[in-house]
Amino acid sequence: MSSLILIADDEGEIVEILDAYMRREGFRTVAASDGQQAVDLHASLKPDLVLLDVRMPVRDGWDVLGELRRRGETPVIMVTALDQDLDKLQALRIGADDYIVKPFKPIEVVARVHAILRRSVGAADAKVLRVGPLEVQLENYLAAIFTPDGKRRLDLTLTEFRILAHMARIPLRVFTRIEIMEACFPNQDVLERTIDSHVSHLRRKLESAGAVGLLTNVRGVGYRLEPDA
Repeated sequence: MSSLILIADDEGEIVEILDAYMRREGFRTVAASDGQQAVDLHASLKPDLVLLDVRMPVRDGWDVLGELRRRGETPVIMVTALDQDLDKLQALRIGADDYIVKPFKPIEVVARVHAILRRSVGAADAKVLRVGPLEVQLENYLAAIFTPDGKRRLDLTLTEFRILAHMARIPLRVFTRIEIMEACFPNQDVLERTIDSHVSHLRRKLESAGAVGLLTNVRGVGYRLEPDA
């Protein structure tokens, strides 16, 4: 069955355009005209991806995005007229997978939807994750960096492996410290500076193996993996 896309926007013309392009690509669609409706449809229909406007009635896009992130990892692309760096950082901090500014080219939205769905579906099913020179074998708890000189296995602690594997499932996404804590330290009291320490050790090991710039810090937000580093 084709992927279901939830289009959450209170502008009817925008919804019609996105709906037409998504259906032309073979996706199924459902639309929400306010934030609460978007949350309710997400709960009942479990869409594969959400196109989410920021300025919506009842509940705005930030509130909806926060609710969706508390529920799980459904990919979300913010579609908004707000074109400020702080707004983009806010979207990434809360957990958006991408950010598109109005006015946009519908074909670009389609391309980003395809790209994110490929990453999320592949990451969910794969036993081996690959991000640039990095390979993570989930079942064997092994990680390695491929360089021109050959394959270099990483000597990681269990905590470092969990953090790396969690981030490798969605390359380029910015993970906040809180997200990393909840995913890798469930039911444990961990300080944010503890996350910083683990990530710092992990980055040094990656760089020593030849993957300089793979794990980066997004100031004031969190961390991400850069496949093209």
